[in-house]
Amino acid sequence: MKYMILTYLDENAWLALSPEEQERQMNACAPHIEQLLKQKKLLAGAPLHPTTTATTIKNRDGKRLVLDGPFAETREQLGGYTIIEADDLDDAIAIAAGFIGESTLPTLELRPIVDFDGTPVAP
Repeated sequence: MKYMILTYLDENAWLALSPEEQERQMNACAPHIEQLLKQKKLLAGAPLHPTTTATTIKNRDGKRLVLDGPFAETREQLGGYTIIEADDLDDAIAIAAGFIGESTLPTLELRPIVDFDGTPVAP
């Protein structure tokens, strides 16, 4: 079953960390990522640039509206994504938890991915 892990964090709190601390926190996931790659459970993933680089596209009265910035103003912003292959929801939760480590910054949202035939690949 495929799942997407959406990583949310407070961009201001992240940017307040020193570059060395940011790198330390990113590197803390490396052993987990290596293990998932060996198990062929990590399918894709990447961090995202800050929300200041976002563009929102909407349809308003049949016209395309393009706006700078993210759609919603929230306390936490989408900072990255990961697509995994998991045996079941419990396995997906365990995999996702490995990305948090000791950091208190991220909040992870775990969502099953709908298969192309229209049926969910996970309950």
